[in-house]
Amino acid sequence: MELVYKGKTKDVYRLPDGNFQLRFKDDVTGANGVFDPGANQVGASIAGNGLNCLRLTTFFFERLAEAGIATHYISSNLKDVSMNVLPCQPFGKGVEVALRYKAVGSFYRRYADYCYEGQDLPGLVEMTFKDDLRNDPLVVKDALIMLGVMSTDEYDLLKTTTLRIGKLIAEALAAKGLQLYDIKFEYGKDADGRVLLMDEISAGNMRCYKDGKVQSPEQIVHLMLD
Repeated sequence: MELVYKGKTKDVYRLPDGNFQLRFKDDVTGANGVFDPGANQVGASIAGNGLNCLRLTTFFFERLAEAGIATHYISSNLKDVSMNVLPCQPFGKGVEVALRYKAVGSFYRRYADYCYEGQDLPGLVEMTFKDDLRNDPLVVKDALIMLGVMSTDEYDLLKTTTLRIGKLIAEALAAKGLQLYDIKFEYGKDADGRVLLMDEISAGNMRCYKDGKVQSPEQIVHLMLD
């Protein structure tokens, strides 16, 4: 196995068969020890977080497979805290797709003059470049197309797929009394050009509330799986 990338919350290895393995860490994004799914730096390390991320990611990827939604997921190994995935080429140097149901986090900070915190959003889809140096700048559809990052059809597919996946996840969370406020995804293309959901679907990539209170990643996993 060859280490090809060390990330904030996962390390990536190339397997002999050409697929890849993601190894989940206990680190979470945030600042000053406070968890924030939209942050660009590691803010804390929580014992068992890597395993919890893998457990929830496995749960959701398997549900997406049942729904016929294409992902890079092959299999997971809870003992090794690892997940085997298909090789995917990201859009550009990486694009994150945020799905927002409530005005919180970076959205509220950007647009506080035009909305109130917690205001309903009708499944708003935003895209940002993965660029820590520039704080993941927001990028609009026209720019993505003109810069050659993706085609019009690919953008439209990412948006409709994100809304479909978000609905499935929000319904699963709601069944456990959790309300999804926002979540982020990443997509890539396989060798045949097929668009696949990639990376992870963990509590570290979403913001959920229960009875008006934000839930920690551990609380989300506990309510969903334990």
